[in-house]
Amino acid sequence: MTTGRQRPETRRVRVYELVPVRRLGLEEVARRSGLHPDLVRRLVTLGLVDATRDSAGRLRFDPSAPRTLARVQRLRAGLPLNYASIGLVLDLLDRIGRLEAALRRAGARSDDLPWT
Repeated sequence: MTTGRQRPETRRVRVYELVPVRRLGLEEVARRSGLHPDLVRRLVTLGLVDATRDSAGRLRFDPSAPRTLARVQRLRAGLPLNYASIGLVLDLLDRIGRLEAALRRAGARSDDLPWT
């Protein structure tokens, strides 16, 4: 029996590409992001950047991974946050982005809406 508020289930949405996207290897992502490959592996383990494994077991990244890693590093350098907190901030920033996109599609501007 559980008490209190239950967290909603987190479901991963599977995306099927119409055109295959060239996935990046660990060394290339590390070079593009300016990070050591071991740190990139650690950030994958912490869930801050998504990666898959190929048939040989090597990490493969989406082309947007260096941008995500740069965002993580900016948050880490600019704010006194640990990596767990950075994950939360990234989730909130993504949610804000989706909400703002929905407002734009609906024709509303976020600065027109009251904060309370």
